[in-house]
Amino acid sequence: MKVNKIIYSVALAAAFGLTSCGSDFLGTPTDSRVELDSTDKLRMLLVSSYPQNNYGWPCELMSDNMEDNNAPDADGLRYNLSAYDRGDDEMFRWEVCLSNTSTDSPSSIWESHYGAIAGANAVLQVIEKWESERPLNSTESAIKGEALMIRSYCHFILAQVFCHPYRGDDTNATLLGIPYIKKPETTVKPMYQRGTLKETYDNIRTDLETALPLIDNGLYDIPKYHFNKAASEAFAARFYLITREYDKCLEHCNNAFGGADVDPSSSLNTIFQNLGNFYYISDFGKFAQGSDKPRNLMLLATYSVAFRHYAGGRRYAVIRDALSSTIQGSSPAWSSFTYRKTNGKGGLFVMHPCFNGSCGSNGKSEYGSYFAGNISEQFEYTDKIAGIGYCHVTRSEFTTEEVLLTRAEAKLFLGDINGAVADLSIWEKARRNCPDAVGSEDRFEDLTVDNIRDFYVTKNPGYGIAKTINIDMICPSKWSIGGNDAMGVLQCIQHFRRIEMLHTGMRWFDIKRLGLEFDRKIGKEGMDHLGIFDERKAIQIPAEIVAAGMQQNPRPKPEDTKLVPPSALTMVR
Repeated sequence: MKVNKIIYSVALAAAFGLTSCGSDFLGTPTDSRVELDSTDKLRMLLVSSYPQNNYGWPCELMSDNMEDNNAPDADGLRYNLSAYDRGDDEMFRWEVCLSNTSTDSPSSIWESHYGAIAGANAVLQVIEKWESERPLNSTESAIKGEALMIRSYCHFILAQVFCHPYRGDDTNATLLGIPYIKKPETTVKPMYQRGTLKETYDNIRTDLETALPLIDNGLYDIPKYHFNKAASEAFAARFYLITREYDKCLEHCNNAFGGADVDPSSSLNTIFQNLGNFYYISDFGKFAQGSDKPRNLMLLATYSVAFRHYAGGRRYAVIRDALSSTIQGSSPAWSSFTYRKTNGKGGLFVMHPCFNGSCGSNGKSEYGSYFAGNISEQFEYTDKIAGIGYCHVTRSEFTTEEVLLTRAEAKLFLGDINGAVADLSIWEKARRNCPDAVGSEDRFEDLTVDNIRDFYVTKNPGYGIAKTINIDMICPSKWSIGGNDAMGVLQCIQHFRRIEMLHTGMRWFDIKRLGLEFDRKIGKEGMDHLGIFDERKAIQIPAEIVAAGMQQNPRPKPEDTKLVPPSALTMVR
């Protein structure tokens, strides 16, 4: 929340004498700001009004997708590895992040998203002035739609990160929201009130629903770097999934695909069919993040060093139970694909054949650190000789896979359990088309209500794959499910979402909205527990914002978060 207008730097020559040039200098306006007086300038401003920092790493680090290499394993073995930075230690422990305020930190999320909101508000201020004088033309209406969508989306992400999960109007009215900024700043160090979570979501909804009919793909040269129609519908589907308005969620999922009768299978990820064309992990990234790929509905270019956190053989990684419940894990469909570990310790694990090659691991040490191509780094050199520049990670912020799995959940709660399984099957079968799976069709098992129930409920695969889902405790809804069949399908949905969105941070949002709880081992110090209503699920407001007067999130008393001593630990697998 820093900018009122976008200021472009210009070099002004200093005049020290009263010459003929002096009169020209005195007659030149001293305000070097660009005046937003045309649609071209508004469109240019919107290009830079998308968040440029990535919420993926901090949220992923707090989720059950990460574990501590320095905690004892099943054999009592532990390592002495360092974190990428001290901020990682704080986030992994669900503490206030004080040690990192730069890239991939809560501070960068706050600053980047409010910076994008400021740009959108500058555009909307001009549009509102024009609209008060005359009807808007089609281009101006489309610009208004994109700006409103940006403002709605940025506040939505801030709410997911810094607030408690959506809990319905009554409870939301008692919870802290985040400042919803609708006007450019016009004073120095303005003071903002956080308001309630209900007010935050009401404003998000208003902007979203106002923007949707105004979005026009004809406004963009490359629509996938903007809130195009499909991406806007996908955002609406994500919003209504959070608010548990499943009828609206289903409608917008179908709209994102182009209609309820459209087969989405042709628009899903094809990276698994191209594994033979990739050699470097960056090759995976270039393919996965391509604007020409149908599965990418909207791309966000962000500053991020997340790849270096994952791939450097660091303390926190996708290992042990986190690995066994994501990349190297089973499901009702591919449980017969068994592999032998290659670290010299023997043992078997189950893994989808398509994942065997579409992810990488740190090969320098036996402790392992798995990562996928969706966080591949793109380096922008500012000085090639000095070897310096900026690290970028392009986020596939909205994808057809997310929409498909969101639609499955909406169908389930609307009573269409077979429709939900059909969507899960589309997702799963799209991953069979890879070189490692060729000729192995008979080893896959098609998903059914029965085998899903048996896998997730009757037998329970362990490794934290099927955690108890407490969604009705978090947010009561008129749509609810009961019985082992429906609960098994819901477990399958959250499991497939976890695999699909690994490294994106979206798992943390699911942990909050589903009311998941889990234990976390921290070095040799012991175990901590994240509860259903744990106050630490709302990441703390950045310290510099609190110091400026913003109300901070409540935190549990220290005695309520004491670690279980090592003597009481049960070793992880």
